[in-house]
Amino acid sequence: MLNAFYAQSGGVTAVINASAAGVIETARAHRGRIGKVYAGRNGIIGALTEDLIDTSKEPARAIAQLRYTPAGAFGSCRYKLKSLEQSRAQYERLIEVFRAHDIGYFFYNGGNDSADTCLKVSQIAEKLGYPLCAVHVPKTVDNDLAVTDNCPGFGSVAKYVAVSMREAAFDVASMAKTSTKVFVMEVMGRHAGWITAAVGMAEDAATPIPLVLLFPEVAFDEARFLAAVDERTKRFGYCCVGVSEGLKDAAGKLMAEAGTRDAFGHAQLGGVGPLIASLVKDKLGYKYHWAVADYLQRAARHVASRTDVEQSYAVGKAAVEYALAGKNAVMAAITRVSDRPYRWKITAAPLEKVANVEKMLPADFIAKDGYGITGKARAYLAPLIRGEDPPPFRDGLPQYVRLKNVPVRKKLAPFEA
Repeated sequence: MLNAFYAQSGGVTAVINASAAGVIETARAHRGRIGKVYAGRNGIIGALTEDLIDTSKEPARAIAQLRYTPAGAFGSCRYKLKSLEQSRAQYERLIEVFRAHDIGYFFYNGGNDSADTCLKVSQIAEKLGYPLCAVHVPKTVDNDLAVTDNCPGFGSVAKYVAVSMREAAFDVASMAKTSTKVFVMEVMGRHAGWITAAVGMAEDAATPIPLVLLFPEVAFDEARFLAAVDERTKRFGYCCVGVSEGLKDAAGKLMAEAGTRDAFGHAQLGGVGPLIASLVKDKLGYKYHWAVADYLQRAARHVASRTDVEQSYAVGKAAVEYALAGKNAVMAAITRVSDRPYRWKITAAPLEKVANVEKMLPADFIAKDGYGITGKARAYLAPLIRGEDPPPFRDGLPQYVRLKNVPVRKKLAPFEA
């Protein structure tokens, strides 16, 4: 009986462990066809170094608790495998490890780069004649994976930033007469403004808030921005600004680029929130406060979207079912069936159409002035942030599970990842 390998990759989320639970619980339900599920410690690095975790050592209750636990239960990594031609030895090492541990199923839980890795693993397995079924389990708070309607992890971040901006707006409004008049919140989103758009959900007809949103898709115009903030502040007494970390100037340069790069080759961003806040103070003279949501937005399991939790579990479950059905080099994608009522289903998307493709925020989701969202954006976002699914609390704090993560005995010589 063949075993399965599961790993988490890239930045973790409030709900990626729900996908892990979906994979493990579904595999356990098919014990007659799948043996053990081995997790890679720290993502694909765990496979390269044969640092595997035996999830069969965890009781059913602990695996079930993953649904309510944020971050990556097995550790994640930012480690990009190069092309098959450039890094054939690494891919051959993966197959060597899989062969040594009778692994016939490969489940990789991550974003764009992970989809690419999953595709390449399936290709090298075929070239080497090794029977392996590789399925990508989607995840990314940036919501920029192609084919899928939305990405697990995004709905909860969207809910967090919308809630946070609404609450902060009430605070600023109550102090604006004699204190802070402008509040700036920086959110994630390197190239695509999905999370920035979600900040726009903080205000609605019943809760009007003077908002200015700065999207990475809209080149920053200092004069227009300052005029917009000034107009709203004078009219309402205060203004709130939601800005993407990936905001660019007219030349297309990242305004907050720090000059360094991460393991995937992406520019490290240095904090555009304080930059925008200082601009408001220097040019308009308004007292300000700023905040960078940073890890808080992607770790906030206490305010996760129920829709997001359910979809995150569903893609993990579907990945196992696809593998058992012999579907190889596919991603478990979310397909929207209808908006009202909101209905969705999981479908298999070929990885060739997903890997290295970035889905940007549509132009018709952005208001004509470039500083807000449209009704079409609201219709898309509304169901993704809907519903609550709080973790269990004890003594006022959420209770999260930490797995034992028992290692599997190594069988091969060491390998430097």
